[in-house]
Amino acid sequence: MEGARLRLNGWQRAAVALGSAAGALLDPRRADLIAALGETTGKPAFERVLERMKRSPEGRAVLLERPRVISSNVGHAWDLPANTFGAAYARFMGSRNFSPDDRPPVRFMETEELAYVAMRAREVHDFWHTLFDLPTNLIGESALKVIEFEQMLLPMCLMSVVGGTVRFSGKQRALFYQHYFPWAIRAGMRSTDLISIYYEQHFHEDLEDVRRRWGIVPAPSPPS
Repeated sequence: MEGARLRLNGWQRAAVALGSAAGALLDPRRADLIAALGETTGKPAFERVLERMKRSPEGRAVLLERPRVISSNVGHAWDLPANTFGAAYARFMGSRNFSPDDRPPVRFMETEELAYVAMRAREVHDFWHTLFDLPTNLIGESALKVIEFEQMLLPMCLMSVVGGTVRFSGKQRALFYQHYFPWAIRAGMRSTDLISIYYEQHFHEDLEDVRRRWGIVPAPSPPS
C-alpha cells in the first residue's frame, strides 16, 4: 500500500479502467495495468469482501493486524519442513525466481481499509497458486482467475479470463474449456472463503491438511 493514493472522479475512473484494460490486453505481463483495472472496477466487490472478512474470526484478525506478504514477513517459510504449506509456497516462489515484494502498490482505493483489502487480495494470489497447484502460464493464470472471480466477484478477474482466452491457441483454448475451466468452477464453489484466511498463521501446517480443511481440490494433471 506504499505510495500516494489518488482520488478519481467518475470520468477519471472510467478512463483509467478503459486504458488499463486496453493495455493489459496488449501486454498481460503488465501487473501495474492489471492492478489499476482491478482497483478502478472493483470497489463494490472489495466492499463486499471487507464485510465478509469482518464476519470471520480469521478475517477480523487479518484486518486488525494487516499482515503484508513481503520477504521480511514470509522468509521463514524457506526453513519449514518439506510437507508444510509454507515450504510448498517457498518452493513455488523459488522455482520461478519470484519475489513477494514485486506486487504494485494500491493507488485508487478511497479508504485505508479498502486499500488494504485490495492489497491483501493481490498478495495472497501466490498462496492460491500453491494451494491449487496451478502453473503460472496463461492457462494456469486464467484458471486461477476463474476461482478468484467466484471468490470475490471482481470484474477484473472475469475480464482477465476473457482477455486470456483470446490469446490462446486453438489447442490451448480446447484444453482450457474442456479440462481446466470445469474444474475451476467446481473448485471455486467448493472452497471456503479463501480471502478471510490468515495464511501466515498456517505456514507450519501440513499442506494436505490445510487443503482438506479449506475444501481445496488441486488442479488435475493435463490429459496425456
